[in-house]
Amino acid sequence: MAKLYFYYGVMGSSKTANALMVHYNYHERGKKALLVKTDLDTRDGISCIKSRIGLEHECELLSSFINYDKDRIKDFDCIIVDEIQFASKEEIDFLSDIVDNLSIPVLCYGLRADFRNILFEGSERLITLADEIHEVKTVCWCGAKATCNARYNENGIVRQGEQIELGANDKYIALCRKHYKEGKLER
Repeated sequence: MAKLYFYYGVMGSSKTANALMVHYNYHERGKKALLVKTDLDTRDGISCIKSRIGLEHECELLSSFINYDKDRIKDFDCIIVDEIQFASKEEIDFLSDIVDNLSIPVLCYGLRADFRNILFEGSERLITLADEIHEVKTVCWCGAKATCNARYNENGIVRQGEQIELGANDKYIALCRKHYKEGKLER
């Protein structure tokens, strides 16, 4: 039975690397898996998914994928979506329809919450609809489990601003809840 999966984690927890490895595993077994990313993620180009450790692969944009007809979607054994937090509720519903109506598993990878610890729209919808939810874990600088995405600049942790500001290690760090609250970026 196909399922809708949500794999969430903080920045730097290897979500994209995991998505790329799953894609590779499907292809290694002679299966067709489609890599998709949300349109907002343009950091590595329009049609590329790239992990921090250097793994990368071509992908389809979610806005293009939504326009595929059912017969084209049926060609795939699995759909893998990266940066799912940027998806709309309607896009998440579309992905759940693929699972329910076409019996194709959909694996979604992304952040659960933003730098203010507020859920993203796509993540909130997935928490509601997903058949399985799994945390991709990493650690804070102190060694405790990292649960918060802290946005920072030269003045320290940023607590206000637009929900979406693309960046990587240059703007974000994963922290445990204690050090997020204290605003401690390092020892």
